Amino acid sequence: MMQALQQAQDVRQINASGTNTGDKGAMSWTTLLAPVSGTAEDAAVLAAAAALAAPFGAEVRACFAPLDAAQLMPWMGEGFMGGVQIATLDSLRDAASEGEARARAAFDAAGLERAAFATLPSPVGPALAMEARLSDVIVFGIDAAQGRAPLSAAFQQVLLEERRPVVVARDRPDPSGLAVVAWDGGREAGRAARAAAPWLARCERVVILCAPLATPRHFAPERLAGYLAGRGVNAEIEIVKRAGEPGPILLEAVRRLRANLLVAGAFGHPRFQQFIFGGTTRALIQAETGPALFLAH
Repeated sequence: MMQALQQAQDVRQINASGTNTGDKGAMSWTTLLAPVSGTAEDAAVLAAAAALAAPFGAEVRACFAPLDAAQLMPWMGEGFMGGVQIATLDSLRDAASEGEARARAAFDAAGLERAAFATLPSPVGPALAMEARLSDVIVFGIDAAQGRAPLSAAFQQVLLEERRPVVVARDRPDPSGLAVVAWDGGREAGRAARAAAPWLARCERVVILCAPLATPRHFAPERLAGYLAGRGVNAEIEIVKRAGEPGPILLEAVRRLRANLLVAGAFGHPRFQQFIFGGTTRALIQAETGPALFLAH
């Protein structure tokens, strides 16, 4: 009986460094997907994936996503045939070959312990979707999230269409640092918190941040704290009593707390509304500085 009680206590204990330990058997990641495109951002993406995979002994699967010729075929109709079409396709193949070589070089230089490299076949979209569905987390760089890189379309597909959790890494994330969980009780925020729980269980400190005056939703942060506690995460609750746009409120809070991870729901409003009016997700992604973002839609 005493042994059983001790084992149950060990599941929820905090180690000597103050890090949440949790139940490593149930709270784990096995595969992290790192889409690469042969650009300078590949090295940062692979380094971030390696840092996140290490505490779990997870595999990093780097997938080269070339510019998909299949996406251009509808434009190659009348007036764009023959030699011009062939020359265009040859150029695309050459560019893909060069990009793959650069991506492989970045992969080899990363020195990953458990890793695999694959080139996605055409059409790239369905192939990427399958890789994402069979991965716990997908890691992108900030350029892809901001729409300034070849993988921008892949970022939107994985986050919005496949609804897979993504990490947007500005630099090498610290899996054991301070994490802030933005909580408004919404579906997207719930998906993000659930998916991030294995990472949160290894953080030194976790703060659930709520700004009730910045949202019309009614929610109880204690419910989320209880959910996370059942997974070995000892989270604090901080209420920001300030009205206004949620994006600036969150950014100010993570800077004040010096958090290196922000967990948040992404694009909780229709995409057209986000495009016209902006939104919290856009503010978080477009910020010049900030922590790594863990997003789910």
